Amino acid sequence: MVFALFTMNAGLDRARRRSKGASTLSLLQVLAGGGGLRPSDLAEHLGVHRSLITRQIQELEDSGYVNVSANPDDARSLLVSLTPAGAKEQRRLREVGLDRFALFVAEWTPEEVRTLAALLEKLERSKAAVAAQERSPTARRQAHTTRRRPRRTSAVR
Repeated sequence: MVFALFTMNAGLDRARRRSKGASTLSLLQVLAGGGGLRPSDLAEHLGVHRSLITRQIQELEDSGYVNVSANPDDARSLLVSLTPAGAKEQRRLREVGLDRFALFVAEWTPEEVRTLAALLEKLERSKAAVAAQERSPTARRQAHTTRRRPRRTSAVR
């Protein structure tokens, strides 16, 4: 099972790197979920480096898909939000993805597809819960202290 998950994840990562549409869809989907987000929040949510997000945002802004504005709560940061054209592109790309997914499960029963969808949603919730727990200050302190090697004393040689 772990091999299958890693293989699927690697395939999705390759698709995101190769296909501008796949990486654009990921970013547009996150933005479609709510109001403006800081680029650093987008990078964290998508699990990519901030410099990659900066380039993507610039391309999407140039295409008219996102609006970049000053953050009213923090003058040092920006907020990125979806434009109507970006929402339309997000819907178009989602449909392309759904059509592709339909090819993968064409031989499956509707019940199998529903089961897969439910389990993937459950897995995503579990991943999010673990990630939130790992980001907590307590978890970071514990990880930091468990990584330290014990000091050698002269008696332990």
